[in-house]
Amino acid sequence: MNTIHFPAQPALSPPLATSPIARALACAVACVVLVGSTVLAGPTDDVYYLGPDSEPHSGVPQGKIIGPETLASTVFPNTTRHYWIYVPAQYDRAKPACLMIFQDGHAFVSLTGSYRIPCVFDNLIYRREMPVTIGVFINPGHTPEQQESTDREWGDRVNNRPTEYNELNDHYARMIIQELLPALQTRYNISPNPEDRAMAGASSGAICAFTVAWQRPDQFRKVISTIGSFTNIRGGHVYPDLIRNAERKPIRIYLQDGANDNRGRRRDGAYDPQWDWHAQNLKMVQALTAKGYDVNYCWGLGTHSNKQGGAIMPEMLRWLWRDYPRPDDPSNRTLFVPAGSP
Repeated sequence: MNTIHFPAQPALSPPLATSPIARALACAVACVVLVGSTVLAGPTDDVYYLGPDSEPHSGVPQGKIIGPETLASTVFPNTTRHYWIYVPAQYDRAKPACLMIFQDGHAFVSLTGSYRIPCVFDNLIYRREMPVTIGVFINPGHTPEQQESTDREWGDRVNNRPTEYNELNDHYARMIIQELLPALQTRYNISPNPEDRAMAGASSGAICAFTVAWQRPDQFRKVISTIGSFTNIRGGHVYPDLIRNAERKPIRIYLQDGANDNRGRRRDGAYDPQWDWHAQNLKMVQALTAKGYDVNYCWGLGTHSNKQGGAIMPEMLRWLWRDYPRPDDPSNRTLFVPAGSP
């Protein structure tokens, strides 16, 4: 990863608070920091920018990106998918590492895209703001006749993405747990504790991430959702009701969306609330809050775009891992460098 030097910049958003009023103020302050006097100029994604936590810095230990690897599946017959593995510089095989799996992996592993997760992990792990975490970035599957996902075409029209990501069954969770995890565990010491495992995604990848935790909280209990498609693509609009009617599950989730996300207008101009992305995200937060879930959220002005989600991703990760156990000793007050580093 190339090193970029730049002057100090203000944080993209303040520390995330727990009350609804505080959250609203935090998001408002974040928008003011980002756009200054143009905050009321109109709903545009260009007001959101990556900050220093999403860029490489001289002196920060850089993790390794391995891949693309290929995973075949029997859960989804005749499909393969590419995935990449991020291994932090501080990883010690003698100590179990946390695990975070990103759907639509190509978009999150990229060092020039909207999220740049390897850079974010480098910086936050170095400053002990999140635990040592192995990142896995996995694409949706495709048959030999279909295409691999790319940054220009995420797969809805060319591969198995709609089936894997938008359906509310346990098939994708089974693929992750029965096929991907064993491949990872032969190479890395990954914590078996579900509190140490997270799922993340954008759009259909976000509802997919939530579905894995919803189906298997014994394996994954942390979720990040950006512009989540909790809509009636394949029945995802029912999640708020499912959440309200089911026993609370031990899931922590952060949701982001924009007020100008897809707002449920059909081609004939009619409004369909089941296809209103922002309304459905609001309903998700309301249902999760009513049931006592550990939930946080931030609403911006964006469209169905990754710009805001990328801009606030470092804060989302800090919040998600905020109570990770840290040793009470002097080493905890120092920057986290790999063992043996000068």
